[in-house]
Amino acid sequence: MNLIFYIVDVFAEKKYAGNQLAVVRNASALSVDEMQAIAKEMNYSETTFILFDGERDGGYDVRIFTPENELPFAGHPTLGTAFIIQREIVGKPVGTVVLNLGVGKIPVTFEYESEGKSLLWMEQIEPTFGSTLAPGAVSEVLNLNETEIDEQFPVQEVSTGVPTIIVSLKSLDALKQAQIDRDKYFSLVEKTEGKGVLIFCPETRNSGNDLSVRFFADYFGVPEDPATGSANGCLAGYLVKHRYFGKDQIDIRVEQGYEIGRPSLLLLRAGEKEGRIDVSVGGRVFTVAEGKLV
Repeated sequence: MNLIFYIVDVFAEKKYAGNQLAVVRNASALSVDEMQAIAKEMNYSETTFILFDGERDGGYDVRIFTPENELPFAGHPTLGTAFIIQREIVGKPVGTVVLNLGVGKIPVTFEYESEGKSLLWMEQIEPTFGSTLAPGAVSEVLNLNETEIDEQFPVQEVSTGVPTIIVSLKSLDALKQAQIDRDKYFSLVEKTEGKGVLIFCPETRNSGNDLSVRFFADYFGVPEDPATGSANGCLAGYLVKHRYFGKDQIDIRVEQGYEIGRPSLLLLRAGEKEGRIDVSVGGRVFTVAEGKLV
């Protein structure tokens, strides 16, 4: 086999933080079953497979797998894979890398900083807003009192490629205390398009940040994710749609992953114009390892 792979930390401010990702190069000869088995072996939230080192139709063909199944889109795998393509395949600074994913073409742009660092931004597809859920049903899943949910904003399914249930909480204490009841969770997601649950609140650990977030997706084999670009893209659209900050434009910093020892920082930009909401999610990436599949 002898396929090169990399391990990167995405949405991190330093190595050994953020969300881990394995990226496999030149993977076109692998079957779907082999890709799934490798993703399960890596056992990160996701593993990506760059099918070829060259572009096709203006982008790089990439597939994304959780330990349990394939996804048409995911946020931190998109940034982490684009980072590896720029560093290891292109080998020089470029403004944009385009990934051909299941949802279509996703462009990732690069802002180059000092000391070889770069800030990566991905444009997500336009968010769609699905059904609303009863706060009581979701509070039971989270093992929280229903009064901890902020009734000013709906519990709603939102998608920028992967549907997510968005839940607004009142306090950081509630966010910290949330604990998934697996039986009630699986009973809930049997009836919803969204299989992941994102909870957020306006209180933060770091005064420079705007929101705190947690994300649960046991349906995909991810009990809790340290940094979730796709779900935070859904959150960005939700914040604009419901004017959470009282305006139709946001440019904010979101912290995630503290409860599981992987502090992460995600940057969200979104705005509504003529009825359309545009969403971008940004963050930094660090390479921590390189190896071969044998």
